[in-house]
Amino acid sequence: MLRTGNAVIERSARDRIERQETVSPNALIVCESLVRIYQTGSIEVQALQGLDLVVDSGEMVAVVGASGSGKSTLLSILAGIDAPTAGKARVEQWDLLAMSRADRVRYRRHTVGFVRQQTSSNLVPYLTSRQVIDLPMVAARRPVKHRRDRVDELLAALGVTDCADRKPGQMSGGQQQRVAIAVALANEPRVLFADEPTGELDTATSTEVFGALREVNQQFGVTVVIVTHDQAVSGQVERTVAIRDGRTSSEVLRRTATNEDGDTHVIAEEYAVMDRTGRVQIPREYRDTLELSNRVRLALETGHVEIHPDRSGR
Repeated sequence: MLRTGNAVIERSARDRIERQETVSPNALIVCESLVRIYQTGSIEVQALQGLDLVVDSGEMVAVVGASGSGKSTLLSILAGIDAPTAGKARVEQWDLLAMSRADRVRYRRHTVGFVRQQTSSNLVPYLTSRQVIDLPMVAARRPVKHRRDRVDELLAALGVTDCADRKPGQMSGGQQQRVAIAVALANEPRVLFADEPTGELDTATSTEVFGALREVNQQFGVTVVIVTHDQAVSGQVERTVAIRDGRTSSEVLRRTATNEDGDTHVIAEEYAVMDRTGRVQIPREYRDTLELSNRVRLALETGHVEIHPDRSGR
């Protein structure tokens, strides 16, 4: 563990280093030192500043962070909507820095699905649910029988069979978003990306949509990565990754434990993320409380490292 004065943060340094240097064969998404720079005239904005991330196949992960932290940029890159500037980004066998335009079309058509926050952006106003779910499979030239069976399967799995012949204006926001998830899953992608999928919904409807995402994760084995501000959503996944200033800063891992009475409860543990160079982001509340700034003093102790404020007066 790493101690900051009298405060203690659990660290997963050994696990993090192992995941970065010897990536698990089950890893579906791998980002290393990922950089994205936007240029507007003479001004450069670094949205991602050396971000590291590993997501295993079949995981359901929430990505959180303040506005401008880089989380939506990360999602756009992984979904094939945007291209990274430097670093490494791999999804399945695809190198996202080396894809041609044709590769990018195939990648977005077959490997990934994407659900946007705005329900109106996910659907087509003049198409029914059945028609809009069928559309990606038409583009992928799937056989007619396969398309028909897949549409029925997805409508049932998302609990919107009764919306099959309805257009968006005839459905509630929650129904629209569940149909949008079905559209994203039409071509059986390996990973589903959702950008604030519950951002326009009330609490009860958000719970329903999140339940639908969890169901497809379990039923179809699809990896799900959700960008969200909703703590009720991020608190229900086993792993939440926080991004700050364009880098992954911390992770919360959750597990279910059973006490002596047989009752179950969730244990959540927060870990700081250490990059390849050994950098760790100390949370602001720790820095403010202990007045950590500019320089800090490190002390290597048995089994942990201590960080102390600079009291040298220089």
